[in-house]
Order: sequence, then C-alpha cells, then structure tokens
Amino acid sequence: MQKNSIVVTIIVALIVGVAAFYGGMQYQQRQKASFGGRQFTTGVPNGQFQARGNLQGIRPINGEIISQDENSITVKMQDGSSKIVILSDQTAINKASTGSKDDLKTGEQVAAFGTENSDGSITAQNISIGETFRVRQ
Repeated sequence: MQKNSIVVTIIVALIVGVAAFYGGMQYQQRQKASFGGRQFTTGVPNGQFQARGNLQGIRPINGEIISQDENSITVKMQDGSSKIVILSDQTAINKASTGSKDDLKTGEQVAAFGTENSDGSITAQNISIGETFRVRQ
C-alpha cells in the first residue's frame, strides 16, 4: 500500500512539473513577442520603435551627412554605403532643441527615421542631429 502511494506521489509530482514547465514556456513566448512594445516607454503601438510622432517602424538611418540640397540629404552609413533621406515640410529635425533644415550640415552625425520608398530612399519624418542609434541587424 505504501509503495502505491509513493508511485502515485511521484506520478503526480511529474505531471505538475511538466505542466509548470509547459506553462512557463508559454509565458516566456508571450513575453518575447510583446517585448518590443515595452522596450521604449513612448506609448508606441505594435511594438514599433518611434522617436517622436507617428513614425512607422523603420530602422533609423545612422551616419554622416555627405551631401545635401534643399529637399534631401545623403547619409554615409557605418557600413560604407549611403542612403538618400528625403525631407518634407512635416519632417521634424531635432537637436537638444527643435532644429530646422538649416541645421543639417555636411559632416554632421544624424539618425533619420521615416518610410522607405521603392527606390531605397527614405522619406524622413524625423531627423535627430548629433545622435546615432545602435540597431541590431
């Protein structure tokens, strides 16, 4: 009789252990899926990073301005490639305070956030001057 109760106790303990392990795995999967949404406390929907305003989840373009005109800047990225960043009247340009297109200078470090166009250029919604953001590739 005592043997049977030991066997039953072991079986119950195994079932509880397996159920707890499975529950923990499911909990962890949900945490991983929602981590991006809580990574930055900016009230960002869908776990997308946004620097300011209503940006649509694109990696920032980091690097040095190598050329510019009235409506765009070209940014040399850390990997040596370059990206054209298109400016609009709605593009927010930030420094320690709000900036303007006149603050964009060749040689300046910038991080541009916006929507990628079909030709690979970016239509900027926000440009931060003097900042770079490390982004996991």
